[in-house]
Amino acid sequence: MRRLLLLALAVLTFFVAVPLVSANAAAGFTVSGTRILDANGNAFVMRGVNHAHTWYPTRTTQALADIKALGANTVRVVLAGGQRWTANSAADVTNVITQCRANRLICVLEVHDTTGYGEESAAATLDQAVTYWINVKSALAGQERYVILNIGNEPYGNTGATAWTTATTNAITRLRAAGFEHSIMVDAPNWGQDWQFVMRDNAAAVFAADPQRNTIFSIHMYGVFDTAAEITDYLGRFRTAGLPIVVGEFGHNHSDGNPDEDTILATAQSLGIGYLGWSWSGNGGGVEYLDLVTNFDANQLTSWGQRLFNGANGIKATSREASVFGGATPTTPPVTTPPATTPPPTTPPPTTPPPSSGVCTAVVSVNSWGGGFVATVRVTAGSAALTGWNVSAVLPSGTAVTNTWSAQATGSTGTVRFTNVSYNGTLAAGASTEFGFQGTGASPTTTPTCAAA
Repeated sequence: MRRLLLLALAVLTFFVAVPLVSANAAAGFTVSGTRILDANGNAFVMRGVNHAHTWYPTRTTQALADIKALGANTVRVVLAGGQRWTANSAADVTNVITQCRANRLICVLEVHDTTGYGEESAAATLDQAVTYWINVKSALAGQERYVILNIGNEPYGNTGATAWTTATTNAITRLRAAGFEHSIMVDAPNWGQDWQFVMRDNAAAVFAADPQRNTIFSIHMYGVFDTAAEITDYLGRFRTAGLPIVVGEFGHNHSDGNPDEDTILATAQSLGIGYLGWSWSGNGGGVEYLDLVTNFDANQLTSWGQRLFNGANGIKATSREASVFGGATPTTPPVTTPPATTPPPTTPPPTTPPPSSGVCTAVVSVNSWGGGFVATVRVTAGSAALTGWNVSAVLPSGTAVTNTWSAQATGSTGTVRFTNVSYNGTLAAGASTEFGFQGTGASPTTTPTCAAA
């Protein structure tokens, strides 16, 4: 009996002396379905901005402090790999990470030299970006709790963008073989906007090629994403596929069109998706309107800065600090249940119809040009809720649908039927959602018809 008591005491002493490690504990950030988890196993949703450190290194110390003071939990830092701009040294990268940590900001580091490869003659390849990361590995090792590695900014233009899948897969494989255990972020091609859907349609294969299954996808939303339907469809497809995505850059205006920033912010918040606005200050070349503050002065927020930091679904209202900095676990979950319908823009479009006493109505608005058009269709439930809908549109002779988002199309010419997708079929009485389609030929002129599915 004495021997049994001694054995029991030894076992008890072992369990008291050796702390239990959480099953969720990790070296750094990890991916769980659509969620990004920090090293403590808590969900983390990026709310922050981009800062052009490589061009304005003397501004970084104050910029990071100001960005944190305005409520951000993340900063995406522009670095250079040496192909287009002077490479940031390992010592400089260490300094950036140290300052991010001092300000309790998660640091997303990116190599900017890859921007527009295939169209920009001086752009670097993703393979060259990986070589840079390996060269500065000493600054990154052991920082997995605080750093996410964004391999290369907008790594393809519009030429040769289909090569993105292989190049990105090879880059991830090479980083893992070199011993990197960080969460890896990959930008879309088409100057980050993926209008050819190369990243969207190949994301699952790229994710599966990462032996650690720890890859995050990043879409940049500028003029391509100028309607609510395009935004909700793109982000919704990643949600449906169970893959993690963030809006790594976006603005309130751009030379290629007017992005719908209200819907970007609302949809990101409803789906628990991170976003990083472009950019703190120092823009030039005609896009100075993308500065969030004037001349790096946090007391001079621009209209874009006011919107991003202080507006609806903005940083101040939705940001939660990463738990790895030792604060209390957020009481408000950063990942929320998506609404039953696609969130509309803050200001409804003028084509919004009043609630109908019928089953549903559909109103179309068209943006056309010589030989083509983009149509946005707003579907509104009548006096009763819907669990599914379909819309029929009669197209003029010679007109064909070439692309559809937030709906499934049956047919492409004549009478085309559009049916809801998984995330926008359920509508409360009087509620609305949107879908869109692109076509060649004359734009539709007849009012589409709507029916319950």
